[in-house]
Amino acid sequence: MRLVPADTVRQRVTELILAVSRELPPDVARALAAAHERERSPRGREILRQLRENAACAAAEGLPLCQDTGSAVFFVTHGEDVRLTGGTLRDTLTRATADAYRMGYLRNSMCHPLTRANTGDNTPIVLHLDLVPGDGLTVRFLPKGGGAENMSACAMFAPAKGREGVKNFVRRVVAEAGPNPCPPVIVGVGVGGTFDLAPSLAKEALLRPLGSPNPDADAALLEQELLAELNALGIGPGGLGGDCGCLAVHVRLHPCHIASLPVAVNIQCNSARHGEVSF
Repeated sequence: MRLVPADTVRQRVTELILAVSRELPPDVARALAAAHERERSPRGREILRQLRENAACAAAEGLPLCQDTGSAVFFVTHGEDVRLTGGTLRDTLTRATADAYRMGYLRNSMCHPLTRANTGDNTPIVLHLDLVPGDGLTVRFLPKGGGAENMSACAMFAPAKGREGVKNFVRRVVAEAGPNPCPPVIVGVGVGGTFDLAPSLAKEALLRPLGSPNPDADAALLEQELLAELNALGIGPGGLGGDCGCLAVHVRLHPCHIASLPVAVNIQCNSARHGEVSF
């Protein structure tokens, strides 16, 4: 059994949250630069120039990339032979979140769903936990803004809908979202599993670095087709028209019941913040 001090995890995750909130990941920066090069719309090119300038200013000044600093979403891969000492995993990540949002003057966005009373420290967190063999521990952080999250959707189809039904649903969700999720967007798609699993697959798909290949050949082909079709909608940067309304489509497939076909779409804005730390 490998022991990891909870205080160590808390400190490094606090640092991760602050860095992710202020610095656009290299894969997203490269994708925005490539979109800037190929965008034909003058307005679209100007929006992309402003987004890149914003990212540069945020990194230089140590300021948040966006005023919406997001819900604190964690995907943790937890080896069965590693144990935290001095605290539980959820409590440690919760404390790190509260620390980082206070230290970085990040906006506290979590509130009671009915009274709308703010919790005051951007907690509680959202934790997705995957137990695996070994003694490793990896924490991936995804601050999810409300504008993009609001445009996400899940549907339960009959199997007869098939591949075209999946594509039609994704196109409809993105078309109806229009400018609301701050394009150019990244579109996570989860196909299969169950009603609760498909959205998790779609959200976790957003963590895959842009430009990296999908190891599943069927998913990779679906990504290529959808990316072309979504950009053909003409939404463009900022929703003002153009070629590059979508930077990438990431698909995750999972076996499902013979009588169902769950499909979920989780949209991420252009400020696609993500990062990870391992122990």
